[in-house]
Amino acid sequence: MDKFSKYFDHTLLKPDATPQDILKIVSEAVALDTAAVCVNGCHVRSVRRFIDAVGSNVKVAAVAGFPLGAMSTNAKAYEVQLALEDGADEIDLVMNIGNAKAGNWAYVEDEVYTIAEMCHESGAILKLIIETCLLTDDEIIRACESARNAGADFVKTSTGFSAGGATAHAVEVMKKTVGDDLKVKASGGIRTLDDARAMIGAGADRLGCSATAAILAELEQE
Repeated sequence: MDKFSKYFDHTLLKPDATPQDILKIVSEAVALDTAAVCVNGCHVRSVRRFIDAVGSNVKVAAVAGFPLGAMSTNAKAYEVQLALEDGADEIDLVMNIGNAKAGNWAYVEDEVYTIAEMCHESGAILKLIIETCLLTDDEIIRACESARNAGADFVKTSTGFSAGGATAHAVEVMKKTVGDDLKVKASGGIRTLDDARAMIGAGADRLGCSATAAILAELEQE
């Protein structure tokens, strides 16, 4: 990857984020030339309009089933449909964690397959958030295998809204499992340049961060 900024999905998912906050974050993403800007579904249309207006290649990522993953598959599918119609290039979907913990991997795979097909038909990619802080290593491995079986493009560590965020160990387990078949996104608690480098060193291809500007400023100061 030529540009370090292209590791980043510049992210704002706080429930109290205002339209003005979203404008600020997408403006930063364009100025920093990140890989994507990641927002909640209600903001996708305005972010798409901004990026198209300025002619940027920054992708629009929308979360779905966020942050719990416990909605029905039909509810998630409708949410994804709306985000795609509004211009999302990437969908970050929360896995059904309860069914994963129960070993109901057929349910997990069927759901991911449904959403992956929708994304790919629209030319979008799917990142599956598996919420690693709630899983054992064996469950992380199985979740990654399910994501691969069902056609996801990325596996992603965390929502940032649960008991913990990304760890280098979890990223290593994920990367070892998926190899070159899928990409790995680390998110949650990545606040410094050292944090970012640790995740990339562990195998992350993409980083979900709200602290993108500060991390890239650290890099500039070196």
